[in-house]
Amino acid sequence: MSESFEIQAEVRVDEGKGASRRLRRLEGKTPAVIYGGQKPARSISLIRKDLEKMLENEAFYTALLTINVDGETETAILKDLQRHPAKGFTMHADFMRIEANKAIKVHVPLHFINEDKCEGVKVGGGIVQHQATDIEVQCLPNDIPEFIEVDMLNVGLGEIVHLSDLTLPEGVVSTALALGEDHDLALASVIAPRGTKADAAADAAEGGAEE
Repeated sequence: MSESFEIQAEVRVDEGKGASRRLRRLEGKTPAVIYGGQKPARSISLIRKDLEKMLENEAFYTALLTINVDGETETAILKDLQRHPAKGFTMHADFMRIEANKAIKVHVPLHFINEDKCEGVKVGGGIVQHQATDIEVQCLPNDIPEFIEVDMLNVGLGEIVHLSDLTLPEGVVSTALALGEDHDLALASVIAPRGTKADAAADAAEGGAEE
């Protein structure tokens, strides 16, 4: 991956809801935890404005992060993020340590390309509809893709793009497909817009069936 991120953190001694509220309100910091690997979990705090800035970059969510904790570095990935339900600011972050030779599961964003050139849109007058924005994959940490492309160019009206239609990078597997063909999830489709002749015919047929 081309992007690299280094996070400055401090060991967090005071824990609990009250301590976390004080940290967020008075010090402008976000409580967090690093866990996993062969070490015990470690409570830390991050400067919130720095974390929020990095969160604006999509690559941050799948990158291998260097977390500098009082001069000691840890390599981890962002595993979970809790935001305030009303105000949207980050309330807590979970980071998971990684081992270079151990495969991990991670959610990777989907990038839909060629939607404006899509056959079902240009020829059939359809509309692209997304059923997913990311997928879970399993791979070695250094093989985590920043994103996965979904090419809509040759998708016709009424057609669906499934997980099995994706071309995944070498060493990267879909955790859903690994469970079997019945987990071949739909990612996107090209549907006819409402109000077309096809819709009118379908509505008429439904009305006749009800009578």
